[in-house]
Amino acid sequence: MPQRALVVGGTGPTGIWIVHGLVARGWKVTILHRGQHERAETPASVQHLHHDPYDESELAGALEDETFDLVVSMYGRLRAVAKLTSGRAGRFMSVGGVPAYRGWMNPWLYEPPGVPVPVAEDGPTVADPAEDAKGYRVAQTEHVVFAHHPGATHFRYPYAYGPYQLVPREWSIVRRVLDRRARIIVPDDGLTLHHHGYTVNLAHAVLLGIDQPNAAAGKVFNAADEEVLSIRQVVELTATALDHAFEIVSMPYDLATPARPLLAQPLPTHRVLDLTRIRTELGYCDVVPAREAIAHTARWLAEHPPEPHAQEEMVLTDPFDYAAEDELIAGWLAARASIPRVRFEAEPHYGLAYSGPDARR
Repeated sequence: MPQRALVVGGTGPTGIWIVHGLVARGWKVTILHRGQHERAETPASVQHLHHDPYDESELAGALEDETFDLVVSMYGRLRAVAKLTSGRAGRFMSVGGVPAYRGWMNPWLYEPPGVPVPVAEDGPTVADPAEDAKGYRVAQTEHVVFAHHPGATHFRYPYAYGPYQLVPREWSIVRRVLDRRARIIVPDDGLTLHHHGYTVNLAHAVLLGIDQPNAAAGKVFNAADEEVLSIRQVVELTATALDHAFEIVSMPYDLATPARPLLAQPLPTHRVLDLTRIRTELGYCDVVPAREAIAHTARWLAEHPPEPHAQEEMVLTDPFDYAAEDELIAGWLAARASIPRVRFEAEPHYGLAYSGPDARR
């Protein structure tokens, strides 16, 4: 008899690929979701339970008298799913998020501001709701999961990208390409490093945990792309994938208002995860390299553009106000042009440790 797996959220951006992986491994898969996002990619053999994972009473009715060899909870009320499947799941695997880390959403908790780089799984999590209410809830949910399932495996996702993502960061770039914008604003030359995870790579991480129960049991794993791309690299890779070239206009982050949806935080500090544990203990490596994944995502968004002012644009909070952008760029370039040419008696250089182009002999 095939083993039974329940996936809560099996039609989401990473859930689709986890379901595919389970079916390919011979599992009998059931997905529980509201039925609002049926996907053509879902294998025909998968059983569907259409219930609201956010309604605990409805969820309890759906899972009554059910047992599974494996439960993978992708979204919904994770605490309720953990509670209701306690004693009914041979194994429990859950997906949470990096806001659990202290300072990930509130960089001012450190002095100077900025979460330490990179952040490992044993880094401090939010323990005080006054510091970060959402981060506190995410961290507390992890405790609830392990209280009900001591042998659980929990994955901390960063922002995910790829098809069907409801917060498609790349749309801020792709729409400007489609609108034939010549220039795009980035903060501080776009050098901020912000860890993301391609949906296929994140699903692969979870499947590795499923394949290796002894190595994964009772642990938390960071899951993300191996390469951390800067904002500028994401812009350039996206544009190249769509045969477009931007003039990138760099401004100090406090002036680069239109770039806020790309920065996704009020400071240009880095947010990078340490992947040592998942690489050494589960053998993780990217299925799709980040640079290829960005290109694929760009092309997919160009072929499946959201409607103007649809949910994707609302959650991105990008107004695509090109008149205001042009006015800001013109003012910035004029201000730069007004700075006098300053000559130094001895012009500073890069130092003797540097030996690349334009190095001193």
